[in-house]
Amino acid sequence: MGMNRRGIAVLVTGLVLGMAIIVPAAAVPALTVANTVALLAGQGADDINRTRERFAVHATDLGIMWRDGRGRTAIMFGDTYGAGWGGHGAGPETADWRFNVLAHSTDSNLADGLNIDSMITDRPGHAAELLHRDPAVSEITVIPTAGVATGTRDVVHYMSIRSWGPWTTNYAGLAYSEDGGRTWVKDPALRWPNSGGGARFQLGAFAKHGGHVYLFGTPNGRFGAAHLARVPEHRVLDLGVYEYWTADGWRLGGLDRAIPVFGGQVGELSVQYNTVLRRWVALTLDESRAAIVLRTAPAPTGPWTGGRVVVRGTDFPALYGAFLHPDSADSNEVFFVMSQWGPYHSKLMRLRLDQALPAPNLLSDGGFEDRPAGAGAGPWTITGKGGIDYGAGLARTGANNAWVRETSGWHAVSQRLAVRPGQRYRLSGWVRSSASTTDGYFGVRRDAGVLAERKFGQLGDYTRLEVDFLADSSEIEVFGGVWALDGKDTWVQLDDVSLDPL
Repeated sequence: MGMNRRGIAVLVTGLVLGMAIIVPAAAVPALTVANTVALLAGQGADDINRTRERFAVHATDLGIMWRDGRGRTAIMFGDTYGAGWGGHGAGPETADWRFNVLAHSTDSNLADGLNIDSMITDRPGHAAELLHRDPAVSEITVIPTAGVATGTRDVVHYMSIRSWGPWTTNYAGLAYSEDGGRTWVKDPALRWPNSGGGARFQLGAFAKHGGHVYLFGTPNGRFGAAHLARVPEHRVLDLGVYEYWTADGWRLGGLDRAIPVFGGQVGELSVQYNTVLRRWVALTLDESRAAIVLRTAPAPTGPWTGGRVVVRGTDFPALYGAFLHPDSADSNEVFFVMSQWGPYHSKLMRLRLDQALPAPNLLSDGGFEDRPAGAGAGPWTITGKGGIDYGAGLARTGANNAWVRETSGWHAVSQRLAVRPGQRYRLSGWVRSSASTTDGYFGVRRDAGVLAERKFGQLGDYTRLEVDFLADSSEIEVFGGVWALDGKDTWVQLDDVSLDPL
């Protein structure tokens, strides 16, 4: 498995538009997973925007989108290359490297593709770099992660990249434009340092609703939880009035106390309030499953459902990033831009929300069904010896279940997730175990140790176990496992696990 320029396995990566954008829906068959339809292909006849000829854009990623201050759809891409692009190892001397570029579109008929009207250029036929390098730090590129407009002003959340291997930022910041995206100001006062509470907001997702702009943030990389801040819409550029979601609710100046609103391996994310569902919708990369997953919640603070897979890396190799189109906020059919590393470009995707909504379960894939055979355990973690039974006839419902089996030691299936301190929850699941089982445990723990658990012995048939608990930390780990003793063959099977607030 190769490595991309960011030092991340090629299996999953970045985002957006690239050399082409979108072919008619009929040109690509519907995916079998969550009824997602890909609308964009590669080059040649499918390159409906002719970005090579019009803007010297041969390859790019990301494609964060927002309704800009002039009513257009703004689309900002990450590292962009021109003539000479050859894949791995390309750089400024060989491939006309620009850290980021900006396109505009007025196209509202997305079923036949997303047409780009224009890009900001620095000379005829050449898309311009807009957020430049910071000479005061060691920096290799400047990557946009979210955008929003307040009045006629456009604001972009970006990250200053120190290194891709390991993925490390210097800081995240806000840049703004007063002239429709042609020029941008990167004010040093508008930054979250990659330390303390600021480290939680290195990648961002903006969502505007009810007079506030919400900022969802994650640490650098793709393995941290999502945190939350909010600010009055007209004061986005005043970091001093940002409120952060903490264990005690919204707190002004609570950056260092911000707690996760959903956890797991949260890669690049995009969030909207959907007026049709009357729920919040989030798309994010889950690297543990090499997939784009969908979550929903009644409020930005949650509770957020576990992530349901809507696009798999097995169908779109090297996928990453999924950014919602602004028009999707008022529709049951949403469109988003997704990137692939190989080939390095972006695609427009279509998803019917009513066919893809996650179950009301805070755990991801509690039934172990949301996966192709052989996909591995993610988002679950196996300690010791265990895995997933695929179609073995051992599941309580569906085709699959989790298992552990050995003759000595501790063996368990577990999943980490975010909860709200002070909230009561119920963990439930169905367990079957061997005659030799005497020390089986189903429960919840956090860094300080076990919070609540249910001990079990032999369970000849699947038996429902429940554990009620009061969360006393913002992140927990749900587990089901067994101590195998005295050299006896000991096994446990687990299925239909759920975590729900009470």
